[in-house]
Amino acid sequence: MAAPLDYMFSLCVDPGKCASSVEVRFIDNIKGKGLFAKRSLKKGDTIFIERPLVSAQFLWNALYKYKACEYCLRALESAEENARRLSGNPSLNLPHPELCQVRPELHQACPQCQVKYCCSECRQAASDQYHRVLCLGPSQEDPDHPINKLKDAWRSMHYPPETSSIMLMARMVALVKQAKDKAHWQKLFSHFSSRTANEEEEIAHKLLGEQFRGQLALLHSLFTAALYDDNLSRWFVPEGFRSLFALVGTNGQGIGTSSLSQWVHACDALELPTQQREQLDAFIDQLYKDIEKETGDFLNCEGSGLFLLQSSCNHSCIPNAEASFPNNNFLLHLSALRDINPGEEICISYLDCCQRDRSRHSRHKILRENYLFICSCPKCVSQTDELDVTSDEEEEEEGEAEVISISAAMKPIRIKTAVQSVFCISWEHPDVWSIMQIATHFTHSLILRNIHEMCVCV
Repeated sequence: MAAPLDYMFSLCVDPGKCASSVEVRFIDNIKGKGLFAKRSLKKGDTIFIERPLVSAQFLWNALYKYKACEYCLRALESAEENARRLSGNPSLNLPHPELCQVRPELHQACPQCQVKYCCSECRQAASDQYHRVLCLGPSQEDPDHPINKLKDAWRSMHYPPETSSIMLMARMVALVKQAKDKAHWQKLFSHFSSRTANEEEEIAHKLLGEQFRGQLALLHSLFTAALYDDNLSRWFVPEGFRSLFALVGTNGQGIGTSSLSQWVHACDALELPTQQREQLDAFIDQLYKDIEKETGDFLNCEGSGLFLLQSSCNHSCIPNAEASFPNNNFLLHLSALRDINPGEEICISYLDCCQRDRSRHSRHKILRENYLFICSCPKCVSQTDELDVTSDEEEEEEGEAEVISISAAMKPIRIKTAVQSVFCISWEHPDVWSIMQIATHFTHSLILRNIHEMCVCV
């Protein structure tokens, strides 16, 4: 049973304004529902702002000291602290430090497990919604705690670049367990597609491949041991767990936050004399070069979330809208990429910018395996006569992706940040270094500063 349309706008910052701008319509049995404009939208307009039903930071991202609010994913490092860590220069001083919007004096920690929040409101919201179930208290660092065993197993199967998190599933369970009105939340989650196959097109989700059977069985066992609840028993049987896994993999929207990126945008907005502007731009350009040399390409706090209204957006290889996170937290801004007429469908791209430039055959392969549909957007229709072949470069990259074990079964997330959409692998970790080496040939082709400043999720 899908969530009623009344619920669709419930997590928008301004539900009334949103409901007057867009509507959710049923299209057909193949595409399901879609999001449509009710009024004229201009290029650059913010169509709506929405908070997620649930979100979580990626586990490797947190392990590598990308400090984010446990609730809203706001970056907790100051821009200067962030720049020092990423550049490897502990004595670095940023000009115009007053432009940094991080407020350490507001930060709070859970008194039991010490996880960090950007403010008291976020700490209270997390406690009210899910954290009482997931709080490990003094066992936070205990490797034998069932939840830590689940996290460790996930990390061992799902190396960076991360596309989802088992903790998103854990928070779904915790949210329902803590809720007074459990049926309400289960109804909201039922809105998201969780099918593991498309019988009409005879397409099965990639995660159902034989090569992942053992890994999924282990995750299922650990997930059940850590979180089982009688009220959610259908999520804990093998088929239900696979559906939950598919729900997160298919609907999870990447989230990227960065205090440094916010500081850079604020610097760009300064009105300065020509010489000072040139000096500041030169400083920032050099900073990004130093960061690229020292750290690579993963600059942001990264995670994923489930967004109720945004999930109604269908895919197009030539989208007319995109999602971004300009507030340095989990608030999703959906913006128009061009003018959109009343009655026109609002589409985003499920592919990153590299994938959208691939052949029609390669795009269809990614969409079939991860989203269970065959794209019929105008771009794909116009390329119908193309041969169903994949270039040598694309075949090589697809082969490399398979090395990443179960992570290859999760969707190539709709661009967590603009940086990660282009630079696919760059973590200095011994377990992934071999993958980094074979990925090097396509990871250094664009200007890092311009990409990082976008902080766009589409």
